[in-house]
Amino acid sequence: MSGRHAAAGAAARLAFERAAGSDRQVFGDFFISRFLGLEIERAPDACTVAFQAEDFLTNPQGTLHGGIIATALDIAMGHHLEHRLGPGATLEFKVQFLGAVREGRVTCRGEMLRAGRSICFLRAEARDASGEPVAHATSTWKLLPKKP
Repeated sequence: MSGRHAAAGAAARLAFERAAGSDRQVFGDFFISRFLGLEIERAPDACTVAFQAEDFLTNPQGTLHGGIIATALDIAMGHHLEHRLGPGATLEFKVQFLGAVREGRVTCRGEMLRAGRSICFLRAEARDASGEPVAHATSTWKLLPKKP
């Protein structure tokens, strides 16, 4: 096993231990967010999700797996919806990839396009460490009843 692969394996084990170290499943602190090392910040007009493109998150081509980017975009939109209006379920989700990420910090920003009584439309954009856009997403959400 090469040094890079061994380091990626060790990083993956640490990420899993971090994620499994708690059974919390709440907005901003749930297994996937801990595993990916997501930093989630909410503001009135958007939600930002940032993380480091770790080697263990790459595909065989050595770039950040598109599913990881899509997950972060979805979380940015879902957390923004929850912050603004309450919890929701994704009804439809489209991602367009604009470029590859090999390393560095990825930042996703989710915002509301239009809020209806039960259906909402959101968008999000992912940027690499240099600020270049790498993916864009749009989604349709159904508002869910708030838990008592």
